[in-house]
Amino acid sequence: MSTTSSFVLARTILAIGAMALGAGIAAAADDATEDQILRALAPKKPLTRSLSAPRAADPTETQFVDTLRNRPSRSLSLGEREQIATLAKDKPAIDLEITFDYNSANISRKAAPAVEALGKALSNPDLKGSTFVVAGHTDSIGSEAYNQDLSERRADTIKRTLVEKFGIAGSDLVTVGYGKSKPKDAAHPADPSNRRVQVVNMTSQTTAAK
Repeated sequence: MSTTSSFVLARTILAIGAMALGAGIAAAADDATEDQILRALAPKKPLTRSLSAPRAADPTETQFVDTLRNRPSRSLSLGEREQIATLAKDKPAIDLEITFDYNSANISRKAAPAVEALGKALSNPDLKGSTFVVAGHTDSIGSEAYNQDLSERRADTIKRTLVEKFGIAGSDLVTVGYGKSKPKDAAHPADPSNRRVQVVNMTSQTTAAK
């Protein structure tokens, strides 16, 4: 990482962005509430009575997601990472700004409220049965190998915190790292907004708890 970036906390965002894995709602780390996160990640509902029948889960998609359970993020191939990104595009998501200590996967004190809100939201019965992707991203500063590793470690940190502090099943959290390959702001790849971790609800309407 460059000397200039040493003066900036490594910033992350839990979400899916239109230019990365999907479209989400943005919220600052100290503003997001449990309710906001819960509503953003809730399975999508039909818009009209004529569409009231729940969409059947795609068995191929379900099978693929099941193969990712309990897999270390480093074990995922490039093809698997890209397939996750493709499947996640239209899923419920939210952007949460969460800072990490510089050049580290340690969550900063400033980000504690956002992580607390996320943990409580994912523990809510309304999301019972859902599977969430936790995807790490970095800015363009540094080598591809370094950033790939850092993105994976940050995603793993979020998962570990959610499991250990909030009792969320590890098998319901799939971690993946994208390094600097999918910037949120492609026009400014070194921008801090690209240093983020994204979370998306991968579960279809029919398999999530009602």
